[in-house]
Amino acid sequence: MRRSLTSAAVLALALAAAFLPAAPGTATADGPAPVRFHTPAHTSAAYAQYRELLARGERSDAAGLLAMIRTPHAVWLGDGGAAETEAEARDTVRAAAREGTVPVFVVYDIPGRDCAGYSGGGVGTTAAYRAWIDAVARGIGASPALVVLEPDGLALLPSDCGQDDAAGTRTAARYAELGYAVDTLEPLAGTRVYLDAGHPGWHTVNSLVARLIRAGAERATGFAVNVSNHHTDAASTWYGRLISSCLGHATAGGDPAACPNQRTDPRTARDWLARHPGVRHFVTDSSRNGRGPWTAPAGRYSDPQDWCNPPGRGVGARPTAATGDPLHDARLWIKTPGESDGLCLRGTAGPLDPERRTADPAAGEWFPAQALELVRLAVPALPTV
Repeated sequence: MRRSLTSAAVLALALAAAFLPAAPGTATADGPAPVRFHTPAHTSAAYAQYRELLARGERSDAAGLLAMIRTPHAVWLGDGGAAETEAEARDTVRAAAREGTVPVFVVYDIPGRDCAGYSGGGVGTTAAYRAWIDAVARGIGASPALVVLEPDGLALLPSDCGQDDAAGTRTAARYAELGYAVDTLEPLAGTRVYLDAGHPGWHTVNSLVARLIRAGAERATGFAVNVSNHHTDAASTWYGRLISSCLGHATAGGDPAACPNQRTDPRTARDWLARHPGVRHFVTDSSRNGRGPWTAPAGRYSDPQDWCNPPGRGVGARPTAATGDPLHDARLWIKTPGESDGLCLRGTAGPLDPERRTADPAAGEWFPAQALELVRLAVPALPTV
């Protein structure tokens, strides 16, 4: 091996050692073949739209949609019983092993999920959640895998939703549930766990870090940023670096309130980062951030729901482990582009999404109009031939 490996090559080597099967592919003088992520089977509705576009002679859109469908993206585990989830996880890691790829799982079944909102659900009790997590662990086994743990699980605590009692019983249970998931999944031989950390347009670094620590972030590989949201890669990675630095400061006994956050003057924050190196790794979601976040017309909506099926968005940069940043383990497509966020009423009485003038599909269902937007407005562009 050459002594003059670039930092990107060093990162690729580390990821390959952590995630890839014993024979991942052809090695080069600079190290192993690049990490490749798994592409799960897509919904029948996605392929039905592809066939419809071809039948209408809209070959450019059809090619772009097929490219989007075939881009590696995460497998979401949730809403299934323990046995079903275990089988799905096991089938996924076996399929990935045959390909020499690494699967990305989103573990999404915590009690009180999404404050009982559009993606509400989850198992009913802490005991049931622990049993479900045990099933996920059995399914993954010793295989290589990335796990994004419970989107919004920390950013939307029961106390944030008005669903807790005065003693904070449900919020305390949430932290214990997340800690159990970390302690069960992270020790698996090939698994790396990333606790969801919201996005840069939501909680400050300071408040989020305190939550991450209480949930066991120091026992996980790291955290995930921008899951299912639309913030740019630059904003997401900056937020990730700040969180990683603040985690190091706080776990060494410092006060998270002293850390710079995403609203701090960048020059001040860079000075801090130079003195407080990051300690935890992170992944980011670029599945729908090609055009960045949506800003609703001023004064039009009492609750714009800028996260919910925003119009005029495009898919973003393709998944890769070659980020060039030793703390940024991977850019991933965590949200499945083309799947709806739910019916977005934006503070109106409905029954239609007032921005789209249609009834958006239920959360997780295929949304053909949005899928076509994401294809046409992709940055960088998707292949259309």
